Amino acid sequence: MAAYARRTVDPTRELSQFLTSRRAQVTPEQVGLPSYGHRRVPGLRREEVASLAGVSVEYYRRLERGNATGASAQVLEALADALRLDDAERAHLFDLARAAGPIPPRHRDRPVRQRVRPTVQRVLDSIAAPATVSNTRGDHLAANHLGRALYAPLFESREQPPNSARFTFLDPTAHDFYPDWDKVARDIVATLRQTAGRHPYDRSLTDLIGELSTRSESFRVWWAAHNVRNHQTGSKRIHHPLVGELQLSYEVMQITADSDLRLAIFTAEPGSRSQQALDILASWAANQSQLTVVGPDTAQARYR
Repeated sequence: MAAYARRTVDPTRELSQFLTSRRAQVTPEQVGLPSYGHRRVPGLRREEVASLAGVSVEYYRRLERGNATGASAQVLEALADALRLDDAERAHLFDLARAAGPIPPRHRDRPVRQRVRPTVQRVLDSIAAPATVSNTRGDHLAANHLGRALYAPLFESREQPPNSARFTFLDPTAHDFYPDWDKVARDIVATLRQTAGRHPYDRSLTDLIGELSTRSESFRVWWAAHNVRNHQTGSKRIHHPLVGELQLSYEVMQITADSDLRLAIFTAEPGSRSQQALDILASWAANQSQLTVVGPDTAQARYR
């Protein structure tokens, strides 16, 4: 794999840019303030945010410069209320404030897990629905047979190691695999942005961000928006090369013993066309003695 310049996640800069971007998205009318005169920039003025949060203008300016020294939970909560942050954005603000404190929490940043324990794999194999395990960077570390069959284009992509962001932004087949590619891609960026706030010193994460920023203009643009999201449940459309279009619901659960690992399970509405397609895919997967990571050309041959 080619080497890419590492884009270090600077918590101070991240906090500054996040607050600026959120302030720009709130209008005076949304928070019950009068709007007088011409505004050179969209959103609230710094003085208005400070007033809504009950802090001095100079204190808020300091926060927006990325200096969170001494910022209490009460101040951050008031600031989140003033900026009308949702739950994901509120958690991200607290993560950034902690990381931008006077003592960078390098000693608290554990390496993100790279493999799953045998017990976790056995749990995966016992699940009848498609299931995968990934870490907080989106590296797909394990799957049951049906999960690997469902996400075969990702596991068999030329873009390795298998990672949801790497596949989505760098493999052209992702546009066919995800009919709603734009939404999927934006959600991935928002999830990565939140992860970077929580783990600013994860070298593998910053390497991934650097690679995606270098190779994908779409990623660069959406990364600069500082949007964050939580995705524990939802629905997703997939166009599978073997069984066609699937409309699936998903649930994502943290593996308690491995806090950096997430179990994702995909299901279809009983009796639906998608469930029938999943049944066909399950039958196909059951006939494979072992699904291994192979090259895309070989994968295409297997699907014919």
